[in-house]
Amino acid sequence: MTPARTGDSALNRARRAAELDALSGGRHVDLVVVGGGITGTGIALDAATRGLSVVLVEKHDLAFGTSRWSSKLVHGGLRYLASGNIGIARRSAIERGILMSHNAPHLVRAMPQLVPLLPTMNRASRALVRTGFLAGDGLRKLAGTPAAVLPRSRRVDAARAVSLAPTVRRAGLDGALLAYDGQLIDDARLVTAVARTAAEHGAVILTRTAVTAAQGDSVDLTDELSGQSMTLRARAVVNAAGVWAGEVDPSIRLRPSRGTHLVFDAAAFGNPTAALTIPIPGELNRFVFAMPEQLGRVYLGLTDEDAPGPIPDVPQPTSAEVRFLLDTVNTALDTALTEGDVRGAYAGLRPLIESEGHTADLSRDHAVTESANGVISVVGGKLTEYRYMAQDVLDRAVTLRGLTAGPCRTRRLPLVGAPAGDPGTAGLPPALVARYGAEAPDVLAAATCARPSDPVADGIEVIRAEFDYAVTHEGALSVEDILDRRTRIGLVAADRALAADAAAEFV
Repeated sequence: MTPARTGDSALNRARRAAELDALSGGRHVDLVVVGGGITGTGIALDAATRGLSVVLVEKHDLAFGTSRWSSKLVHGGLRYLASGNIGIARRSAIERGILMSHNAPHLVRAMPQLVPLLPTMNRASRALVRTGFLAGDGLRKLAGTPAAVLPRSRRVDAARAVSLAPTVRRAGLDGALLAYDGQLIDDARLVTAVARTAAEHGAVILTRTAVTAAQGDSVDLTDELSGQSMTLRARAVVNAAGVWAGEVDPSIRLRPSRGTHLVFDAAAFGNPTAALTIPIPGELNRFVFAMPEQLGRVYLGLTDEDAPGPIPDVPQPTSAEVRFLLDTVNTALDTALTEGDVRGAYAGLRPLIESEGHTADLSRDHAVTESANGVISVVGGKLTEYRYMAQDVLDRAVTLRGLTAGPCRTRRLPLVGAPAGDPGTAGLPPALVARYGAEAPDVLAAATCARPSDPVADGIEVIRAEFDYAVTHEGALSVEDILDRRTRIGLVAADRALAADAAAEFV
């Protein structure tokens, strides 16, 4: 199969139809990747940049599953260092630095994390957190990430703590510990950027394309839009379906855990500029985070609960998780938040490898396996390590199947939107630049809709040109794709209702 024209990163309905038609003639490709989350798109990008012909197929939309339900953090691995898993901690710090310095500096920024020193936090707990933050500084240095990208941790006084997190409890506040980690403007936007970069290098990205059967050398596909079916032959098939990996390879055993977040107006937290980080009572190494996010929101998370049973398309938070998050954050606030303050909520399932013990203690490492019929699967892992995971599974596929491939190139490969020289974003809305980076001028220049600079609805900081771009360049095929994944308007039901008609204009 001939790869798509190099340099063309636009994903849209016309390209999808043309590429499906080109595949229908029974041609062979080097690699088929099943799953359009961060791991699958990362594998497709790695393969395409090594010179392999690759087709990625996804039953729903890009970032439909766990990849859009994270905390939007690019963790440096501090928690894993504390639990003795030095390997994951070191890799996480390295991969965070790669994202912040090379791959996606426009999508990942340094996020201040503030741990308030309140009377409920004893001296031993304070010392433990401070030691952990110093260890985090060591990880940053080990990874080669400069302090200009990720500042050093330090202690701040009470006045500074209040300026960063205005609703923090002031009675007995003895300052705070301040550290920094990586924060994504949005996890689903990262997935889209990786997929589009893969397409730019020749990968075929097919959403709404279901795998009905998979073998080591072929997959049976059904176009969810037309109902047409085909068999696509490949030298290697990689299963990167996340929590649904067992549907592709029934021999895989996962133990999903649910992580829930609540969505608030930023005003409920006094429009903070740092993530308020609250130790969970009775736990040594777990915290709840109230993180300032795009669109004037704060996300409060997260939980870690067993989620047995069938895998839902859209997991739902439980009332107990909502109560737990509110109770925990209220230990550090002057004015208690209630369920009436919650504007939205979401839950995601972590695809953990089955093991004994509480899900919070299970390894976040990944595994690469091969089924009896030859399908290669990658399961487990963390969003931060997606690039490393892709390199690992592709190295394995190259060896097992004798693929002719160049070396991995993704370590220093900028994603679409990463700035190169003067991106020409001066004078553009800061929120637009935060979401699109160097592509922000293109979003406006490519728009063919009426009133491209107008908000999609009153009070929502997304312009009509962004909806247009989602359809013409980012592969959105439905209103849900636009509202729930290309933007995050859909997290708040009231905002969804305001913007739904505008989104419908474009699809």
